[in-house]
Amino acid sequence: MTDNLIDTYARILFDYHFLKQTIKKADCIFVLGSHDPSVADYASQLYHNGMAPFIIFSGGVVRPAGELRNTVPKTEAEAFFDIAVKKGVPPHAIILENEATNTGENFIFTKKLIQAQQLNFGSFILVQKPYMIRRTYATAMVQFKEFDFVVSAIADSYDTYLSRCAQNGISKERVISNMTGDLQRLKIYPERGFLIPMDIPEEVWNAYEKLIEAGYEGRMAS
Repeated sequence: MTDNLIDTYARILFDYHFLKQTIKKADCIFVLGSHDPSVADYASQLYHNGMAPFIIFSGGVVRPAGELRNTVPKTEAEAFFDIAVKKGVPPHAIILENEATNTGENFIFTKKLIQAQQLNFGSFILVQKPYMIRRTYATAMVQFKEFDFVVSAIADSYDTYLSRCAQNGISKERVISNMTGDLQRLKIYPERGFLIPMDIPEEVWNAYEKLIEAGYEGRMAS
């Protein structure tokens, strides 16, 4: 398959995954763990734009040195904390959740943290990578339905996001494999109760199958 065809199919997946909602002010910006440091950049931007007075970084996966601009291995939450502080977010405005290892746990453990610390948060801006926004929304509709929330990501197109990823040391192959993995999860996870069903247009599923045939299957759920 040619690179142009791969990009055509990947762009279809990217545009589908990037569910766009109108952003509004909230009590807290809730950032789900990721290997992509740009989600912390975006959360910091939202904070400085006055969209919320607090940020929760959730993520207990330990990333190797350099993956999230970290000089030593750190959890996603800890590395995001460092990025945000360097961008001028005051430490007292940041809350860390350092246990979650997947999207469902991001919500489960953050909800427990909110309850344990008696944080009076009723509304959230949920932040993730552009191609994980739809799954974040579908999961939140199960795990976070008692709260008011919108989902949001840095406003990139497929091509500009790939350029941003390259600057952060994230390969195109990794992005595409993650996107096919996320679409598979949107297909199979509703029956497991992990997220709500989402309509997957035929064009999107066909693009997924073409990318799987091309070998982009490195992040399939079992």
